[in-house]
Amino acid sequence: MIALDSPRWSELRHAYGAAEDIPPLLRQLEAFPPHISYDEEPWYTLWSALCHQGDVYSASFAAVPHVVRVLATDPLRAQACFFQLPAQIEICRRNKDVSIAADLRGPYFAALSQLPGLAGAASAREWDSDFLCCVLSAVAAAKGFPSVAEAAQELSPEIASQFMEWFYQQ
Repeated sequence: MIALDSPRWSELRHAYGAAEDIPPLLRQLEAFPPHISYDEEPWYTLWSALCHQGDVYSASFAAVPHVVRVLATDPLRAQACFFQLPAQIEICRRNKDVSIAADLRGPYFAALSQLPGLAGAASAREWDSDFLCCVLSAVAAAKGFPSVAEAAQELSPEIASQFMEWFYQQ
């Protein structure tokens, strides 16, 4: 994993250019900021820069291990975005067949592989439907099912009921 103080961040790219602004945002995650709406920092800028309109970047793959590292320190405190952002980055990577630089590949996939276990570790907390969708998506993305991961992010209880009605009519 690239250290947050590494000069390598200035070589990495995100939606708006060089990624030297990403490490301070990742450090803010260590305080487990609440995620009540999408315009709250640091999540707003992380999403906008790292997973912008279906595009992902070299900084996206360098950031995921840090998001998962923080998640692993206390899965019971983590908000849904700790699962959702890595899942969405992987969904976009797979959908657009984006390659990952050699030095980022190992840490990125190692971080993704931790998500199913962290989902289990988070099971002792109370989940709302949004948290459930994000965790299901993260597990599916980590296990190589990007279309299921993408669908899981939309699978509210109402949508699940509609799907089951449709499914049984087939």
